[in-house]
Amino acid sequence: MRRNAAELAAHWLKRDISHLSKIEQNVLKSAAERFTLSRDTNRALKTELSTGDRLADAIARIGGSWNFIIGFIVFLLAWTLLNAWLLGVGSFDPYPFIFLNLVLSMIAALQAPIIMMSQNRQAERDRIDATHDYEVNLKAEIEIMALHEKLDELRHQEIVAIHEDIRRIVDEIARIAGREPSSGEMAG
Repeated sequence: MRRNAAELAAHWLKRDISHLSKIEQNVLKSAAERFTLSRDTNRALKTELSTGDRLADAIARIGGSWNFIIGFIVFLLAWTLLNAWLLGVGSFDPYPFIFLNLVLSMIAALQAPIIMMSQNRQAERDRIDATHDYEVNLKAEIEIMALHEKLDELRHQEIVAIHEDIRRIVDEIARIAGREPSSGEMAG
């Protein structure tokens, strides 16, 4: 028994299709037309990324790693040792390392918004994934309810068939015994 999306909305969700969100309408349409909703959201999102987006993601991935932290500590130690002890009075950035502070401030000023851009994109990815999960879960629930309904119908048909078989057997026994079955025998 094939149903359209409006019939499924009334039957399974107990609401008119006009009162459903676009997502719920798409799920019901996919259930009615028997097509899948699953898709690889990461693949779709990767094709939409610009070069700047990919660069921001790479910078955020590198800037948030232990390799970056350890490398930066090594850089700071090398800078400090080079300027404080090895070059002595003729160093290009003597203590208190004002040029180093300027470099660190510029790196932080650039790195923070780049990481925020990457985090905003990740939050959008999470929203898309959550919406997709909702679609798939709703369709799975509808399909499970439909399967339960089909099983209940099959069970009902089997019970009716068994009841018919019992009635035929009772009629046959009564015929063999040479009498018609009484109403009490049929009701039991």
